[in-house]
Amino acid sequence: MQRFCAWASILLLTSAGALADDKVIRNFTPGAGPGSVGIVEAGEDTDTDGPQAIYAGENGQVYLLDQLNGRVLQIDPNNPDSEPQTLELPDDIKPTDIVVSNDTIYAWDGQIRALQPTGRVDSPTRGLTLTRSVGPIDDAVLSAFGQMGTQQATGEDELTNSGGATRGIGKQATGNARGRQTIASRGHGAVTADFSPLNKDAGVEILLRAKGADKTFAKLKLQVRSRLGAAEVLEVDKQGRTFVLAENIPTDYSDQASAFVARYAASGALEGVHELPLNSAVALSRRFVTVSPDGEVYFLRNRKGGTDVLGVGFRQLKNLAVIDIGPPRPQITLAEFSRKGANAAVRPLTRAQVLETAHAFANIKWRVNAGAYGADPDSACTGFNRVRRPGYMSGKLNQEVQGIPYCWGCMGNLPQIASNIERGVKAGNICTRNDPRRDVTGVDCSAFVSATWGLSTHFTTIAIPSISTALANPFDLLPGDALNKPGSHVMLFIRFTPDKKAEVIEASTGGCNGKVCRNVYPLGSLLARGYVPRRYRGLAADTSAPVAAVASASQTPQGKSAGASPTKPAALPVNGSEREGKGASKKRGG
Repeated sequence: MQRFCAWASILLLTSAGALADDKVIRNFTPGAGPGSVGIVEAGEDTDTDGPQAIYAGENGQVYLLDQLNGRVLQIDPNNPDSEPQTLELPDDIKPTDIVVSNDTIYAWDGQIRALQPTGRVDSPTRGLTLTRSVGPIDDAVLSAFGQMGTQQATGEDELTNSGGATRGIGKQATGNARGRQTIASRGHGAVTADFSPLNKDAGVEILLRAKGADKTFAKLKLQVRSRLGAAEVLEVDKQGRTFVLAENIPTDYSDQASAFVARYAASGALEGVHELPLNSAVALSRRFVTVSPDGEVYFLRNRKGGTDVLGVGFRQLKNLAVIDIGPPRPQITLAEFSRKGANAAVRPLTRAQVLETAHAFANIKWRVNAGAYGADPDSACTGFNRVRRPGYMSGKLNQEVQGIPYCWGCMGNLPQIASNIERGVKAGNICTRNDPRRDVTGVDCSAFVSATWGLSTHFTTIAIPSISTALANPFDLLPGDALNKPGSHVMLFIRFTPDKKAEVIEASTGGCNGKVCRNVYPLGSLLARGYVPRRYRGLAADTSAPVAAVASASQTPQGKSAGASPTKPAALPVNGSEREGKGASKKRGG
């Protein structure tokens, strides 16, 4: 663990010079005022929770999703000293992502909601109201959400092909064509981008054409030094320049992950890159980069002590066939990341069982009774104006919700949690800066992964390396493996999407709005932030890619009445009855 921390520090030092041209457009301190944003500082085994998304509007203004304060802040980057305009979200909308198009703010809270401002244009505070006047959601908006992985959850039919074999999993996904993207560009109107892999998947060719046209107006080629991760067209600006978000994914520990925005001239020639300042000190957010109509690249940086909106510097590149940014990693062998650790009491386990358990935690539907909901006003968290109750349950008393709640310091299997809810135990606790409570039920991030791995002991993110092996090549990830950031957060890996993002299931306060949910992230952005691909040793002998085992979304946590069907909570291969055990942290969380 000490070697890992030292390696992360080296990465920070070697990246500092390359990012010297970045400019802080606006800094926000924690709080609820106009010059502040909602931030919950990282604690033991928790990541910083703050603004989740940034987006540039048509007139160059920047929109920031201040999730914890229930609002969107509109910033003028040309006048950074002016107070942002506050756009208050409706009480029943708890989004984790936004896209702005034609003066409409599209918010994602499990589905797309079209919102338009109300009140005087020059008022410092305006409301946002749902609107149905914008018509059906077009392909460009859907594609814009998909850039960062915000999309409808996959089901069993999407994870398996007609022959029953799993597709899009492990190495099988890396040879797939990337397909087509639709962009509502500010400089070229509606544009389609067609992607084709190049050079053993280290690169991609992108053909751009006006939507509906046969002739391309630009052909872009992009290649990285290791292996290409996500590749998404973000914008074609008013000068006709194209901006492509791309990632370098290392295939061993001699290289480092990086994410950047490549800029191409109107002719299709590569001009240079905006290197994104991702490192282990930058907390996870849903939409961390955006491009303005004039070609300015902005980055959302959640960090200890505040949130920054950065203008990302540009580095000119000439006559380079391969985009090669950042120094190589110091030579560190895989053995330094793998050490003998604790034994964990487990039942016989397969990857199909891990997936079955994970999907049950994410898909289960249950009715919020009065005991699970708790009293109003709810208990306030220390250090911020929010409450114990997870956001996805807000206003849902006596209504049906989906997913097991996030609960700081909690653990347990589905039958235990179902029984607790049925007898009126409070559901969930997102007060991660407080001591864990004993009158609540649910799981935190590491308790969720421990449950899916069939562990009888709760292993925290710091303890998970003691029972798992680091993978040198991230593309060796298989369903049931994990992406772990010690002391911060852990996610269960489900598959690679066809466009090479990582599909995960996680228990999270921010990205999941306080529950267990499925998410998709650009893989390089996770690796650059310090997440390490890991394989639980109890699954080490099972390297097959299983046919997906997806729990029914119609399940309800009724305790003993759930039955003993293989897809019912009562039969899941989890034993969470024990407390702390050998190799597990005494302070629970994650």
